[in-house]
Amino acid sequence: MSILNKLATSLNRRDEVPNQELAAEIAAKNNKAAIRELIDNLSNKSKDIQHDCIKVLYEAGERKPELITGYLETFLELLHHKNNRLQWGAMTALHAIALKDPKIIYHSLSKIMDAADKGSVITRDYAVKILIQLSSVKQYADDTFLLLNEQLLGCPSNQFPMYAEYTASVITEKNKKIFIHTITSRLKDLEKDSQRKRIEKIIKKLS
Repeated sequence: MSILNKLATSLNRRDEVPNQELAAEIAAKNNKAAIRELIDNLSNKSKDIQHDCIKVLYEAGERKPELITGYLETFLELLHHKNNRLQWGAMTALHAIALKDPKIIYHSLSKIMDAADKGSVITRDYAVKILIQLSSVKQYADDTFLLLNEQLLGCPSNQFPMYAEYTASVITEKNKKIFIHTITSRLKDLEKDSQRKRIEKIIKKLS
C-alpha cells in the first residue's frame, strides 16, 4: 500500500496528527522506501500532498536524522521554492539533520543563509537554529558566531529577543564582548518593555 494513503489529506483530516503518527512509524521501522516515496511526491500535483510529505519527512528526520540525510540536495533546492510551505519545511528538515552531518551542512551555509534572508519568518528562524547547532561544533563556532551576529544586527525587532536568547546559549569568553555590544546597540529599536527586559536580562547574566 502506498504510504500516501496514510497522509492526513488522504484521510480527509485537517489536523497534523496522522502525519506525526506516520513519521513516528516510519522512523521506528527505519522505512527508507517510505522516505523515498515521500521525497518523490514533493512534486505531486496536489499541494496538500506536497505539504503532508514535507511534514512527515522533517518529523521523521527529527526522530531519526539518518533517514533523510541522503536527501540534502533536495532540501537545499526547495529553499527557494515558490511554495512557502515547502521552503520552510525544507529548512526544518535541514535543522533535523544538522548535527548528524554538520560538515555538509556547514559547507551549505551560503545557500541556507541566502534563503533565510529572502524567505519567511519560519525559514529564518530555523536557519538561526541551524547556526546555533553548528556553534556546538568547535571547528565551526567562530564562523557561525559571525553569521549569528549578522542576523542579530539585521533581523526584525520582533524576532531579535528570541535570536539573542538563542545566541546567548553558545557565547564564549572570546566573543562575549562583541555579542553584548551588538545586542546593546539594538535596545533602542525595541518598542516593547518586555522585549527590552529580555535583552537586559541577557546582558546582566553575561556581564
